[in-house]
Amino acid sequence: MNLIEESYTRLFPNKEFPYLSAIEYNRRLADFNATIALRRNMLTLKMNLQWKDIDDEIKIGLAQLLLKILKIKHHTPNIELYNSFIRQIPILTPKTKSDPLLEQAFGRVNEQFFQMAMEKPNLQWGVDAKRRLASYNFHNDTITVSTLFQDSPTPILDYLLYHELLHKHFTFSSRNGRSRFHTKEFRNAESLFPEQERIEREINSIIRSKTKRKSWTSYLPF
Repeated sequence: MNLIEESYTRLFPNKEFPYLSAIEYNRRLADFNATIALRRNMLTLKMNLQWKDIDDEIKIGLAQLLLKILKIKHHTPNIELYNSFIRQIPILTPKTKSDPLLEQAFGRVNEQFFQMAMEKPNLQWGVDAKRRLASYNFHNDTITVSTLFQDSPTPILDYLLYHELLHKHFTFSSRNGRSRFHTKEFRNAESLFPEQERIEREINSIIRSKTKRKSWTSYLPF
């Protein structure tokens, strides 16, 4: 019984496993990422090579979470074990990426909102993105900011960093096998940033000024 079959059997102990299955480890996936695909009767689980030496009980939780492609909605001890492991990754991840401008923003935000208690994540500029303005990756403890904002006023850059650092601070919650990031607690903390609504309007103004498209709605899905 391989890991996929074991994961399914624990979810449905009274059902026969109805698929063929295969597991692959590769370097092409990003840090601690994984995918699962169902083609005809074949379930294939692909994991970043970093998963190879991780305890099977954690990987079973990962597989159970990915089995949602079969419309399975369960929360299990293994999924909770997986979630706990993911929450610990930022502590263990080497900090190898940084940028002077983003470091300055991090320092200001850390002092103003986190009493200098926030561990600095990896900080990097991304691409000229107009929809994903900034993001926090739990798998490699990295904040990435769109290059649209490299010449933006300090409050805007600080606000983008603050939003992503809140993701690092609150990690995520899980309900029915689904991860929740923008919780009520998260939104309440986000609203503490001075003049939040004005800054969000300025962010949308920057996006409009740097694109040829005529109209944009709110673009803060980060």
